[in-house]
Amino acid sequence: MAILTAVTTPDWLRLRGGDLKKSADGNAVSVYLNGAPLYLLVPIPAKGKFACRITQTNNGQRLDKPELIYASEDDAFQGGLKQLQDTLGW
Repeated sequence: MAILTAVTTPDWLRLRGGDLKKSADGNAVSVYLNGAPLYLLVPIPAKGKFACRITQTNNGQRLDKPELIYASEDDAFQGGLKQLQDTLGW
């Protein structure tokens, strides 16, 4: 897998005490709220393109919608952030 390029904390997350941190290998991003890592976003291969696996880190629950497919890993990551925002109602 390629390394994610642009990882910038969106305003909707920052305004709620959130932050994004890329994994050491650059293939995943942790979503922190109030200093705690609560979600993990990982772009994954899907149908010749990419999807974004979203996992709640405190219980392992998957929050992603596997039917949403994106052209690139970066697009999948951005789509995953949008899915998380929608799921949280923010």
